[in-house]
Amino acid sequence: MRTLVIIPAYNEQAALPGTLAELRGTHPELDIVVVSDGSTDDTADLARKVGVEVLELPFNLGIGGALRTGFLYAVREGYDAAVQFDADGQHDPNGIADLLAPIAGGANMVVGSRFAESSSHYEVSGARRGAMGLLRVAVQLLAGRTFTDTSSGFRAFDREVLQFFARNYPSEYMESVESLILANLEGFDVVEVPANMRERSAGLPSARRFRLAYHYLRLLLVLGAGFRRKPRPAPRPQPDALSAGDPAPQVHR
Repeated sequence: MRTLVIIPAYNEQAALPGTLAELRGTHPELDIVVVSDGSTDDTADLARKVGVEVLELPFNLGIGGALRTGFLYAVREGYDAAVQFDADGQHDPNGIADLLAPIAGGANMVVGSRFAESSSHYEVSGARRGAMGLLRVAVQLLAGRTFTDTSSGFRAFDREVLQFFARNYPSEYMESVESLILANLEGFDVVEVPANMRERSAGLPSARRFRLAYHYLRLLLVLGAGFRRKPRPAPRPQPDALSAGDPAPQVHR
């Protein structure tokens, strides 16, 4: 499969060079695009210096907007699959093969779970673990599926899901949970595989405690009010239709 690694990045100049070096050393066969989400530091320039494709958003859209830009780029450039990968070094590039194997076998979307039985132990605070538990229950009720890690940002997508998310990916923070429900409601085959998560290599997380609490509350309200179960829709347009017809986001390479 011709595969693209999509890296959304906001002011990640400290961590990104190491992440890119490790990723290229582990998977030289994969293409990489960094979506600089309105960064005000040297994130975009550092990525260009190592020769990866860079899409610069003129202002900060949040991870959802950055990912949608990456998905649209993947569809327009004709990729068969894509991997979502963090800029901060928390994702282990050795796990990419585990994400892509189910895609090659016919799955539409693969989630790397930090809490699967064979994953390394991943520490979270008691409050955050409780919030994650509520989200798991919400996803189970709304999507009819049980996932051990609903908010993982280490994921792989086939071309059909890339086309769908290029149009429909949620824009708010914690979009990972909403997108997981959307993919299931659309009838995509979504599977989980164990994945190891590491500590951030440099820089600071984008959301602190009070902001994170706000986003969890907002998400629970959205899930409670906005989603309804529905049958699989009529066949979606082919990727070529998206490539030809959708306006491009305003980015700078």
